[in-house]
Amino acid sequence: MFLKKISVSGGDPRELQAVFSDVPGIVDSFVGTIQTDEECVQGLALHFDPKRIDLSMILDLLFAVVDPHLPDGQGDWRGPAYRAGVWYEDEEDLPQLELYMNFLRNRGKSPAATNAKLTINDPNTTKKVQHCYAGIHRQNSFTAAPPMDQHYYKTHDTSDAYIDFDKLRAYVKYSWE
Repeated sequence: MFLKKISVSGGDPRELQAVFSDVPGIVDSFVGTIQTDEECVQGLALHFDPKRIDLSMILDLLFAVVDPHLPDGQGDWRGPAYRAGVWYEDEEDLPQLELYMNFLRNRGKSPAATNAKLTINDPNTTKKVQHCYAGIHRQNSFTAAPPMDQHYYKTHDTSDAYIDFDKLRAYVKYSWE
């Protein structure tokens, strides 16, 4: 089976692992440290079957639980090491990631005015534009955390988690199974 890899972050990576653990098409996930040339971030490496799930579905689920408009983390997990983002290994993923992130960045912005300085049928005029802090980065390497941090919420209570897993399960149905 051909698998692809992508790494994601935003807050507690153990919570993200619990979010993605039962998603059809996600074959495996590992909590750990994502390294680039400039930084290290705590995140989650996902191995997925692109015939069953694509990057946009993964990003939809990620940004359903991670707010891309918060600068450094989610809930109690704060700081540059917990910021929201996507780290890719394969260059062929970059165009799809850029398209998705462009959508995120421009959500809520008014369309550009025409040469006549007119904007027609603008449904966004009353929306406040928020800065999107989530980014796309090239990943150099990934170091998995110790086994005690892998699949943490399978053996621990989720009541202290920032993500409301009961609400997530009620809203998210996997129709592509």
